[in-house]
Amino acid sequence: MKLALLPWALLLLATAPGRGPGPTAGAQESCSLRCGHLEGPCSCHPTCSGLGTCCSDFRDFCLEISPYSGSLMGGKDFVVQNLKWFSTTDGVICRFKESIETLGHVDSSRQVHCVSPLLYESGRIPFTVSLDNGRSFPRAGTWLAVHPYKVSETEKSHLVNETRWQYYGTEDTAGNLSLTWDASALPSQAVTIELWGYEETGKPYSGEWTAKWSYLYPLASNIPNSGFFTFIPKPASSNYQAWRVGALRITDSKNYPGKKDVQALWTNDHALAWHLGDDFREDPVAWALAQCGAWEKLEDELPDFLEELPDCPCTLVQARADSGRFHTDYGCDIEQGSVCTYHPGAVHCVRSVQASPRYGAGQQCCYTADGTQLLTADSSSGSTPDRGHDWGAPPFRTPPRVPGMSHWLYDVLSFYYCCLWAPECSRYMQRRPSNDCRTYRPPRLASAFGDPHFVTFDGTKFTFNGRGEYVLLEAALTDLRVQARAQPGVTSNGTQTRGTGLTAVAVQEDNSDVVEVRLARSAGALEVLLNQEALSFAEQSWMDLKGMFLSVAAEDKVSVMLASGAGLEVGIQGPFLSVSVLLPEKFLNHTRGLLGTLNNDPTDDFTLHSGQVLPPSASPRDLFQYGASWAVHNASSLLTYDSWFLRQNFLYQPRHDPTFEPLFPGEAALSPSQAHEAAELCGDDPFCNFDVAATGSLSTGNATRVAHQLHQRRAQSLQPVVSCGRLAPPLNGHKDSIRYLVGSTVRFHCNNGYSLAGADSSTCQADGTWSTPTPECQPGRSYAVLFGIIFGGLAVVAAVALAYVLLRRRKGNMHVWGSQP
Repeated sequence: MKLALLPWALLLLATAPGRGPGPTAGAQESCSLRCGHLEGPCSCHPTCSGLGTCCSDFRDFCLEISPYSGSLMGGKDFVVQNLKWFSTTDGVICRFKESIETLGHVDSSRQVHCVSPLLYESGRIPFTVSLDNGRSFPRAGTWLAVHPYKVSETEKSHLVNETRWQYYGTEDTAGNLSLTWDASALPSQAVTIELWGYEETGKPYSGEWTAKWSYLYPLASNIPNSGFFTFIPKPASSNYQAWRVGALRITDSKNYPGKKDVQALWTNDHALAWHLGDDFREDPVAWALAQCGAWEKLEDELPDFLEELPDCPCTLVQARADSGRFHTDYGCDIEQGSVCTYHPGAVHCVRSVQASPRYGAGQQCCYTADGTQLLTADSSSGSTPDRGHDWGAPPFRTPPRVPGMSHWLYDVLSFYYCCLWAPECSRYMQRRPSNDCRTYRPPRLASAFGDPHFVTFDGTKFTFNGRGEYVLLEAALTDLRVQARAQPGVTSNGTQTRGTGLTAVAVQEDNSDVVEVRLARSAGALEVLLNQEALSFAEQSWMDLKGMFLSVAAEDKVSVMLASGAGLEVGIQGPFLSVSVLLPEKFLNHTRGLLGTLNNDPTDDFTLHSGQVLPPSASPRDLFQYGASWAVHNASSLLTYDSWFLRQNFLYQPRHDPTFEPLFPGEAALSPSQAHEAAELCGDDPFCNFDVAATGSLSTGNATRVAHQLHQRRAQSLQPVVSCGRLAPPLNGHKDSIRYLVGSTVRFHCNNGYSLAGADSSTCQADGTWSTPTPECQPGRSYAVLFGIIFGGLAVVAAVALAYVLLRRRKGNMHVWGSQP
């Protein structure tokens, strides 16, 4: 009889913790000023909820808030959950990062409110709350500040036809501009619309370089909160002309003009064409060209940031597979319809996840529909690197690391100057050249999935189905550690199988945050823990964390992108987790653990923790001992133990269960009917066949088969590709291709009045060189003109000959006609 595995949630529910030992009876301990602390007769640590060990006032002092995220521009009102204050008061002060204070309030239902401040950074921002007008701040929580383009559209005010705002004053762009917003988002009868400008002052790349948002002037004051405003822009006074990029803010008219950190709605940051002076409106092209020239002069004085940027992947499939180092550029996303405003010939762009270490710069790589990389030397739609990474870079706050805004000043405004407001885009592209991928090296891939099966970085495949917690990867190069928990599956009648699967994976690099991904109690969902505290992704799918970025594409897939360029993807496949790890080439000869020794030599992948190496022909039982040697030690564990089940079965027990007897490959036997079904499903996939035999479940075997295929497809996408580099067209000529990968052929043509001197085509060879160099187009008659003369002459000769023949024939006919009677 075939057994079917129930969802892992059933096992979690069956072993769900009771309260366990609670705090000492009669203890008066409090979580005031103690959030995150474990010590004492009761706990204020996030794990206390599952263990039943929390202090009685845990929720009063360790705050949960709603909403928990908003734009780093500030102005978002949020409510402290689970806290009712005894009376309304004006003494609520919310302090962010121990220094930035905003005024809060208690509403009529006794709920405490805070307002998020204007920040110059993204990520998790700690805050404390005072309810006694600043005398004490005993309550603590965390606010998530995000890039302005990643907040919900309902949280912003909107420039109607944003392009029109940013082209106002150029040819054929005049008249009214309009602004809309959700009136219910601001609890006020009348509002004021203000213009704020952004600038960075001081000597670049020095301690004097500072970033600043400044209130400039009101666009409208004390107008009805109707959700709509329209006006005809007038040039701003000369003392405001220095600001070229900014945003509009809508606030309650009761606030004095420019009051900081009050509840507000912001527009997107944008080029302030509409407020520029008469000199811009009288001749916008000349004005823009002057600014383009000034930008070029500044660029020539600044250090070269290009050399420390990562190389672009050569193809679109490589770019999407290299998820540890590159992530989708929200301005050109193939999953969102490829609306690529600044790269109209592309269908998808990616950005380097991490900013460059010294200059905080960013790489961008764009691709056409056939996967070809677009280069700025070939097209204005090409990939453009950025002096300021659009997403910013730790420690943020100072140029050029301010999210969004540094990028605007050094990369986007200059694009308007040279490309959009003036027809001199080649000048911009000269200083923002694309990387042509000749030196790109794909990352190496290793995976674990199913019951569990492993494919190492060097391609070795094996099965290790121990019960316990194990080291998947250690790399002393960056102190990178990846650990996993494996637990037995459960059949439909509640008994455990002799196979195991991954149920939790944790990662840390150097002194970064610790992220753990585990199966949630609800079926088919993941739970993500940050430093042992559960995260919510109800509002944001992307988080900037300490030493890493975190992205959740769906309920069943989590991506972790580390500062070193390493990447980790954890997903659900059947009843267990699957995990894939991507490592850049610099990790060569620096890895240990169950995912093998990355050194291009599969024969030493079975290296025990002691250093002993098993041969590739090691038996399944020998490999079981190899896996057991990589059990996690208590002192180095990254995993969370927030239930008594986990503590009693893992924390207080050997990390490798020596009493668990797994099913080894070759020991499983299926009935003839099961064997037939397995053969039809699995084909020649040994992992799929083993999991059907170990669990009796075709669905589990199928999940393993799918996970194995995903690994194989991704490994194929990451195969190295030879690029010969860009081949320039001849002067006074052109070429017919922009693809420069091995096997590609580029053909050359000359303009009229020129002829080719050299080969008319060149092919990219396997050694990375072109078969022939770019030919020359020399002055003189082109082949087309020459052929025209030749064929034209022949046509004249043919016409003369034909006329002569017809004339002779006519004369002959006249002689015959004259002889008739």
